[in-house]
Amino acid sequence: MIRNSNNTMLPILGITAYSGTGKTTLLKQMIPLLRQQNIRVGLIKHTHHNMDVDQPGKDSYELRKAGANQTLVASQQRWALMTETPDLPQLDLYYLASRFDADSLDLILVEGFKQEPIPKIALYRDGLNHSIDEILDPYVIAIASDITLATPLPQLDINQPDKVTTFIAEWLYQ
Repeated sequence: MIRNSNNTMLPILGITAYSGTGKTTLLKQMIPLLRQQNIRVGLIKHTHHNMDVDQPGKDSYELRKAGANQTLVASQQRWALMTETPDLPQLDLYYLASRFDADSLDLILVEGFKQEPIPKIALYRDGLNHSIDEILDPYVIAIASDITLATPLPQLDINQPDKVTTFIAEWLYQ
C-alpha cells in the first residue's frame, strides 16, 4: 500500500496466474466494471520482455536514445514518463506504486510480481498442466477458476468478471 495526501492507504491487489491463463483478458473486462462502481484503478503490469513504449523515428524516442535518463511525453489527453533503469538490480513494486498519483486512485491492480507479499487473486484454468498449489501463497485471498477446487479460499468463476469485480469491491471497502 502507498499513502495519498490525506494519509490514507491506497490498496494494492495482485492478479497472479500462469502464462496463458487470461490475466490480461480478465483485467480488460474488470476495469470498466470497477469504473462503473466509481472505483478509480491504476495498473502495474510486469513483463519479462525488453519493452519499449516509444517508437523509433519519433522525436521522444530519438531524444531518449540520445541519453536522457528520464523523458516525459505529454499531450492534452495523457502523459507518460519513461525512466531508464539499466542499473537497477530488480524492480521494486512499492517504488513503482509510489510513482502513481495516489489522490486520483482508489486501487492499484498488479499483473505479475507474483512473489510479492501483497493480497492476490490467483487465476487458474483446468488443463494448463500446472497445479493450483504452485501459485498459492499466504497472500492469496481468493481463486478465480473455471473448475471447483478443494480449498478453503473463496472461489470465483473466472468466466464471470462481474462476480470477480464484486468480490474486489467488497474486499476494497471491507
